[in-house]
Formats: sequence, C-alpha cells, structure tokens
Amino acid sequence: MADITASMIKDLREKTGAGMVDCKTALVEADGSVEQAIEILRKKGMATASKKSGRVAAEGAVGSYIHMGGKVGVLVEINCESDFVSRGDEFQQLVKDVAMHIAATDPRYVKREEVPETEVAKEREILLEQLKNDEKNASKPDEVLQKIIDGRLNKFYEEIVLLEQPYIKDPSKTIGDLVTEKIAAIKENISVRRFARYKMGEGIEKRQDDFVSEVASMVGS
Repeated sequence: MADITASMIKDLREKTGAGMVDCKTALVEADGSVEQAIEILRKKGMATASKKSGRVAAEGAVGSYIHMGGKVGVLVEINCESDFVSRGDEFQQLVKDVAMHIAATDPRYVKREEVPETEVAKEREILLEQLKNDEKNASKPDEVLQKIIDGRLNKFYEEIVLLEQPYIKDPSKTIGDLVTEKIAAIKENISVRRFARYKMGEGIEKRQDDFVSEVASMVGS
C-alpha cells in the first residue's frame, strides 16, 4: 500500500476542490495514484467545486451570532453567486454555523494568504529556536529543521486561519472543507469574505473568562 502524505492530499485537494478527508480516502483507494484519485472523486461528484471557484460571488449574506449573555458577538459575510441561493435554508445554515464556529475558536484571518509575512517569519524564528534547544533535533541539518518547521507551521495556521480550522461540529473536516461541500451541493461558488468577532470587555484589564470553552461546550451539546 502506498504511503499517503500530507503533500499528496494537499495537491489533490487543490486540483479537485474536494475535502481533505475525501481526498485522503480517494488516494488510499487509488493506492497513491493522483490521476486515479481524481477519477474516483469525479465519479462521486466531489471534484466539481474547483470548477466553480473562479466564478464571481457577489451576492450572499451577512450573518450574526450572539453568544448567550451577550458576551461574544460575531458578524460574518459569506458570498454566493445568486440572491436566490443566498436566501435558501442551506446557505443560511452555513452562515449561521460559520458564525458560531468563529465565536468558539476566535480565528484572526479568513485564509492563509492573509497572514502577514512578518508574522510567519516570526513564527519560523520561534520554531527554529525551539528545535535548536531540543536535544533530539539540535544536531540535525538545517534543511531537515526547515522541513520540520514547515510541518509545524500547519498547526500555526490551523490556530489562526478560519478556513484551516477543524470545524467545531465535526473536527474530521475543516471550515474550508465545509465550504467546499456546500459549493458541490448548492452548485454555486461560495466564499467567506470577512468577519469580525467582539468579546465584551476585550482590551480592558479585568478577570478573563474562558468564553471559547463555554461556546464550544454549547455547540457540542
């Protein structure tokens, strides 16, 4: 059986627009063959989202979520192609779910490309210092350390980038996967454009309550 790597899954996802879990499953079924995996996804109707990704999505909705007690509030804009779809239950549920997810996980950016290079460079610097202070890794060549850092940066992005975060209602998929699934189901391009998250008293020195855990527990109930 072929060894299915993260880069193979990422490559297949970029080519098809299918979710990461679906891409991994297809690669396993295809014994590592990307071309066969694409065919498998096409037969299952999961490789259509990428074809729609270039179409203009200028309609949509601004959704909100206010956590119980009014301590956390979220506004999120999600776009689609037509007003008809934007008013549909499936699209409205997506907007609601994403807003609730943002309230629970507190991302800082919508997608990886929005993260400033200076912030990524600083994180690389910190990770490199951590590795050099680790006896198991300190003597490894620099190119090996950089590959380790590349892998750990994925975790960094997962913490701060909305589309790369595990979906709070189903951690087996990311928010990006959730959007891709809706594109395939609704058959229109859908994109998360922007969001704002507010926490009562943020920036004011006071006792810090764990709002994230509180919201997460509600979503899971």
